[in-house]
This record gives sequence, structure tokens and C-alpha cells, in this order.
Amino acid sequence: MKKIIASALGLMLVGGVAATSAFAVESQFGGYWRTRFIYDQDMTGDNSDSNYVTDTRTRLYYTAKFSDDLKFVNKFEFNNTWGDAVGGDIGADGTGIWRIKNSYVDFNIGMLNAKIGIQGATISRGFLFADDMSGAVLTADFGSVKVPVLYTTEIDQEARNVTTGDEQLVSVMPAIKINDMVKVTPHATYFKQTGTETDVFWLGADVDLKFDAVSAWFTGIYNGGQVTDNDVSAFLVAAGADAGIVHGQAFYASGDDDAADTDRDDFISPRGSSYYWSEIMGLGMFDNNSSNGSPNDNITNVWAANVGVTLKPMDKLGLNFDVWYAALAEDNAAGDDELGLEFDAKVSYELVENLNADFVFAYLVAGDATGDDDVIESGVQLSLKF
Repeated sequence: MKKIIASALGLMLVGGVAATSAFAVESQFGGYWRTRFIYDQDMTGDNSDSNYVTDTRTRLYYTAKFSDDLKFVNKFEFNNTWGDAVGGDIGADGTGIWRIKNSYVDFNIGMLNAKIGIQGATISRGFLFADDMSGAVLTADFGSVKVPVLYTTEIDQEARNVTTGDEQLVSVMPAIKINDMVKVTPHATYFKQTGTETDVFWLGADVDLKFDAVSAWFTGIYNGGQVTDNDVSAFLVAAGADAGIVHGQAFYASGDDDAADTDRDDFISPRGSSYYWSEIMGLGMFDNNSSNGSPNDNITNVWAANVGVTLKPMDKLGLNFDVWYAALAEDNAAGDDELGLEFDAKVSYELVENLNADFVFAYLVAGDATGDDDVIESGVQLSLKF
């Protein structure tokens, strides 16, 4: 009997310690869920088949907040396509689809913030990087000036338009708040790939302007360095504005005007670059496929322009209509350059509180660099955040 009482007291003591530790940590939970029903036609080239896809994504977030100066952040994700054998079939019981999106420590020491581990990061609106990565971001806070320094690495991975090998990426992105209307973010990014004599850099600036009824932005980037024995000299410029119901943007990324010479004029993006634009050519909401010949979200050797309107006729209803025109900056191997004229329409509606539905229809009048057949994409997405 004494042993039983002693064991019970021991368990109570351990439980009390555990409870004390738990109460010292604020647990924060959240997440995201979506299911998409997608149809596309002639997306990948002339006379390609129609494609039907239904998929589901769930993200679960957990943050252990120890204090205002220390957090441990975790984000988990699992996906399946309806009908597949890893969770989308009858019986479900998915395996092999669980992912760790983020797992990092976030802490402050004086005016320095550090995020170390697997985390999301963005460089220059995504023209250079917008992805999850294993690395560190250190940010010095000087009030109206904040200076983040990013470092990430990959081993034996294939970059988008440079050869394979170990990769190192470093970026410095001071954000300077001039006043409530103007913010300037100059940035310098360096990329090295061992074993291939690849050393490239990007120097640029992002400018954000916000006035009473108008907001605007501008990005300019110069790309230099060397890939193997070829000197790189390339650039990207982009700008956009939003004036109430009307919005628009345009961008240009240089291409290689002569593949036979020893210079590279095509704008190079490291692995992890991602800038979504139109629904069909630029991935958009349904990022399952992009049209044939398009650089999709990797902005290189392309120029594009857009104008659109956003309407909100009632609280739960939103309407978006956009027109895009895009072409290659330099002709492809067949001597073609026009990607086409794209029309996008999106209707957003809150079905019940927190549950949203988006209905999308997009039509691309195909240019010669896309193919002979026009491209169609349509679909419905249900989503919620918590």
C-alpha cells in the first residue's frame, strides 16, 4: 500500500512539474485547408489532352511562445490528389505525404532578431526568392531602418537555369522607411555553386509608395557574375499600381540574345524564385500547370503587362477581372516570341463564416511561342484559415 501511495505521489509531483512547465509556455495553434477542382485544356502544347485534377491540402501550425523574445514555430503540411494511392483513394490512410514546412526558433537579443531553422523567406517580391528554406535570417532593428541578412544552402540540387552542385545563397535587404508614404529596400544577393565555377550576384532595389487612394511599387535588379566560363550581364525591371478598383503591372526580364557567344544576357534566378502573375501563363491560383513556352513563376526572358479591375458589390462577394499580354524577351529556338493574350476572371464568395469559395475561369489566346491551340483553365477552390 505504501508503494502505491508513494508511486501516486511521485506521479502527482511529475505531473505538477509538467503542468508548471506547460503553463510557462503559451501554445498557439492555427492552420489552413483547401480543396481544388481544376480543369485545363491544351495547357502543355498543341493537341494536348484535357486534364482534371482534384486535390486537398491541410496545414497545421503550432507555436510555443516562451516570452515576447522567444518563440518556437512549427508548420506541418499534408497533401493528396483525389484518386491517388497515397491518401486519395478509397480507404484513405495516406502515407508518405506528411511534410515539415517550417521548424525554427525565433528570438530577440537587444535590437537583433534571429530566425534559425526551416522557414519561409522572400527576396525582392519573389523575383529572386520566395520559398521555404533551411537557413538563418538575422535582422538588426534601427527603428526606421531594418537590416535582414539571409543565408541558406543546398547540396546537390538542380537549380532552375544553372548547373547542379552545392549551393550557397546570401542576401542583405535593408528596409528603409522614409516616411508613412515611402519605403525603399535596396538589396544585394550572392549565389555560389561549387564545382561549376558559378558565381553570380544581384544588385537591386524595391520601392513601395502609398498615398490616399493610390499605392504603387517599383523593382529594378541588375544580374552579374559568371556561370562556368560565361560572363553574365542581365537585368529585370517591374512596376505596378493599385488605384481603387483599377490595378495593373508590367515587368521585363532580359533573355539571351545570342546563345552562340560566351556572354549570358538572360536574367538568372536561383532555385526558390517564385513570382505568380496570370492564371495560365503565370500559375496563378491553380498552380498545377502553366502554359507551354511560358517561364511560369520563374521570371526570365519574358515581358508582360496587365490591367484589371476589382469589385466588391457586397460584403461576402468579390469580383476580379484581368487582362494579360506576354511575350518572350528573345525568340525561342524556333524563332517564336509571342506567348499570347490572356483573360482571367475570379469570383470570391464567403459561403459561411470563415469558409470561402473561389471560382476561376481563364482563357489564353495562344501566341506562336505557346502553340496553335488556345488554352483554357477553370476551377473551384474551397478554403479556410484558423
